[in-house]
Amino acid sequence: MKILSKLLGFDSKTMKMKTELIAGATTFLTMSYILAVNPAILSSTGMDKGALFTATAIASAFATLLLAFMAKLPFAQAPSMGLNAFFAYTLCQAMGYSWQQSLAIMLVEGLLFILITVFNVRELILKSIPNNLRYAISAGIGMFIAFIGLKNAGIIVAKEGTFVGLGAFTPESILGMIAILLSGILMARNVKGSLFYGIILATIIGIPMGVTLFHEGWVPVSVPHSLSPIFCKFNFEGFLTLKTILVIFSLLIVNIFDTIGTLVGLAEKAGFVKEDGSIPKVKEAMMSDAIGTTFGAMLGSSTLTTYIESASGIAEGGKSGVTSGFVGILFLISLFLSPIFLLIPAPATSGALVLVGVLMLDSVKKLDLSNVGDSFPAFITMISMVLCYSIADGICLGILSFVILKLCTGKWKDLNPTLITLALLFIINFIFS
Repeated sequence: MKILSKLLGFDSKTMKMKTELIAGATTFLTMSYILAVNPAILSSTGMDKGALFTATAIASAFATLLLAFMAKLPFAQAPSMGLNAFFAYTLCQAMGYSWQQSLAIMLVEGLLFILITVFNVRELILKSIPNNLRYAISAGIGMFIAFIGLKNAGIIVAKEGTFVGLGAFTPESILGMIAILLSGILMARNVKGSLFYGIILATIIGIPMGVTLFHEGWVPVSVPHSLSPIFCKFNFEGFLTLKTILVIFSLLIVNIFDTIGTLVGLAEKAGFVKEDGSIPKVKEAMMSDAIGTTFGAMLGSSTLTTYIESASGIAEGGKSGVTSGFVGILFLISLFLSPIFLLIPAPATSGALVLVGVLMLDSVKKLDLSNVGDSFPAFITMISMVLCYSIADGICLGILSFVILKLCTGKWKDLNPTLITLALLFIINFIFS
């Protein structure tokens, strides 16, 4: 156990191995959709889908294991859902970059990430965020996670007149409702591993409903696909242009605040935040993220980030690097057992996501609502995350509103140079993005 304590931060006096492993399995199951979704999105650019599956699994395993050993935190990493769409639909389709050029952009972004992490730029940004905004970020992420769960199940759908609305009663949405109720009942009865068991039970229930599908010729084991079609296929042609520089800057801004927002929210939920607002091992967590992004680009994947779904494992009691280490191992196993993991339908994970949202909303009670100058930016942060479908946008708009209100009310002392600089950068980014 001393070795586990040294390598992964496992304390046998306050932690249980079974709990850590269940937490890891729960986190993996809630985020395993990325193994199917990431290849589906990136393959629209012409990249090999089989190679993309392998790249997604290896990159996620590498980054998560790196975080486990470096930061010893129960968080997991994988390709960002927002930035993989940016890669495929913005860079390749809208802006005309080839996927090889886009991979080169991701590589440079990763190297810059490493650089700004070494020089503590990201940690400086983290420390500059006021406590009220930190609590709002945590609560906002919770609502965002719940919204993702409802959307994945088809319970909430896009509607032309109202933008969003209640979806039709389909087998998928019904299974999603069952998953949510199952997870809620199990958690209310204080069942250990309730989110994990909720996912498994919902997957089984989905079989007779026709939602959990066994494709023809289905076998539980498969040989991993080769990486060769996409491995290190960089194209730096026409790289040094203003357009490309602005693209890299936009990616950096989004990724920085996606990661910071997620780390703040998860650390707050896990109870890791100290009285002075600092988060233990945060620099190491950020460095693993930066190295993971660089390594992922070499494999042929889009930018990696810390996953908000890690909150499901934290809710199950995950407290150490053992949780994240087990997630990394499961990603490696998924290379050979992908047919099994891909059986889990999106609606089956909705229960875990919605319940995590409920648990993370707990930080709302820590908000100081007595002053509009503090409560208004907090509200903007929370609602923007959900309505903009972006953690980064929510943080950007929250900080912008905070700075503007403090300047307009003469409360200069509540600001710091980092916040003012960030506000100016956000404005520039919004203008040119």
